[in-house]
Amino acid sequence: MKFEKELFKGNTDMLVLILLSKEDLYGYKLIRKLEENSKDIFSLKEGTLYPILHSLEKQQLVESYWEESISTRKRKFYKITDKGQKALKEKKSEWNKYVEGVNNLLTEVDYIYAK
Repeated sequence: MKFEKELFKGNTDMLVLILLSKEDLYGYKLIRKLEENSKDIFSLKEGTLYPILHSLEKQQLVESYWEESISTRKRKFYKITDKGQKALKEKKSEWNKYVEGVNNLLTEVDYIYAK
């Protein structure tokens, strides 16, 4: 199922913060985790993800660091900050209220038209 771009676009910050609240991730891994954990409902291209990460970093909701391993090249990892955890909590609360409102409307409309 394809979603309207605006619906997805308005929530990408929250989706990225959710993933980073579980573990530090580098860009490509973040894209894969988003696809896997959403069962391929959500997908981001690198050209979309990095501006989101840079914006979150500028807002001090995430921070980055470089890590080098023996088997791979240097990678830039992102981790959520305390400020980011607080923002995520607020975004989740806002989202839950939004979903509750939509579900209430759907239930009411279904009830009215079922008569």
